[in-house]
Amino acid sequence: MSPEVISTPVVDTAKTPPDRAHSRARAARRRRIVVAASRALLLVVVLGLWEILARAEVIDPFNFSMPTKIWDQIWTWVTHGTALGSLGEQIWATLHEALLGWVFGVVAGVVFGIALGRITFLADVLGPYIKVLNSIPRIVLAPIFVIWFGLGPASKVASAVVLVFFPVFFNAFQGAREVDRNLVANARILGASDRRVTLQVVIPSATSWIFTSLHVSFGFALIGAIVGEYIGATKGIGLLVAQSQGTFNAAGVYAAMVILAVVALVAEGLLTFAERRIFRWKPSGSDS
Repeated sequence: MSPEVISTPVVDTAKTPPDRAHSRARAARRRRIVVAASRALLLVVVLGLWEILARAEVIDPFNFSMPTKIWDQIWTWVTHGTALGSLGEQIWATLHEALLGWVFGVVAGVVFGIALGRITFLADVLGPYIKVLNSIPRIVLAPIFVIWFGLGPASKVASAVVLVFFPVFFNAFQGAREVDRNLVANARILGASDRRVTLQVVIPSATSWIFTSLHVSFGFALIGAIVGEYIGATKGIGLLVAQSQGTFNAAGVYAAMVILAVVALVAEGLLTFAERRIFRWKPSGSDS
């Protein structure tokens, strides 16, 4: 009798490419959920501890306030308005000033950065002056702008411009200097003029550098508008902070800061969305 041959099936543990892609997508979704849950938990813990310590008077509730009072202040502003008018009007005043300052600062920073990055003689002449101007604490210019332009939006826009200009300028300048020389040489071999090289090679190559500065620079624009309003204004979130501080209303100060943080986060989300749409060709650095 011949021995019985027992065959065992061979299990292929290797996943097909669609399976691997599905697994990666599922892992990325799980990671996003865990990260979001961890962020929410951290916020709840911090706010909860703050509330408990303030109610127990471990920390001074007069100076530090507490989350429930801050929320009550925000809700009062939303439903009944502020002493300066509706809350939406104050938010729009600050956002309008910050947006104008941001746009002017970005345009000036990109133009000067690309120009100095492309023209060595111009960089050699203006470089020392730009370094000197950059070394000046630009926040101290806000009172000067109020004297020059008055209490209206112009002084706040000017404060935002000087804060936005330098980070955008240095990134645009570095981006223009870091352009692949082979691309420039090839463009010149094909007969491209300096103008076409700048518009079709240098600026697209520097775009990622410029976008990197946009995230930071909008926060600077908000700071410029807020500082200008704090020093002297007729409306805006900065004026809300100043009035709350003048009446020793700690909850009002924190409430204005929360509103400003929400505005900044929304702006950051819009910039991130625009960047992803523009740079869809770039591989993502992480799965998050």
